[in-house]
Amino acid sequence: MIEKTPVFRLSVDDHVMIAHSLPGEFFGPAQKLHGATLAVTATFERSGLDEHGVVMDIGLAHQLLGAALEPLQYQNLDEHPDFVEKISTTEVICQHIALRLGEALPCDHGLNAIEVAAEENPRARASVRLDLQ
Repeated sequence: MIEKTPVFRLSVDDHVMIAHSLPGEFFGPAQKLHGATLAVTATFERSGLDEHGVVMDIGLAHQLLGAALEPLQYQNLDEHPDFVEKISTTEVICQHIALRLGEALPCDHGLNAIEVAAEENPRARASVRLDLQ
């Protein structure tokens, strides 16, 4: 059976360079302060397309992702106010970015969800999906 209203997705990419440490023996050598460059993908999802035949404007999607990443760029997350009493795992960083994206969306966005994925290295990545409805 064919779905009556297809779900469309638009993804944009950027990266962020951070420093952090992850407390506890669970994290092994990552307990020490270290740098990381995260390749970040933000995916915007909606049922059907808008009146322009798109999920959303690609330029706006890039702008929103860049604005969400900018306050983290070259920061030590151990000292960043948004990460007080949080462990800055890749999953937690993805959630932080997704929430910032959700807050910055125009009120008439029409989106169903936002997904943010971050690649730590070519063999490891994490993601979170936030439902907006």
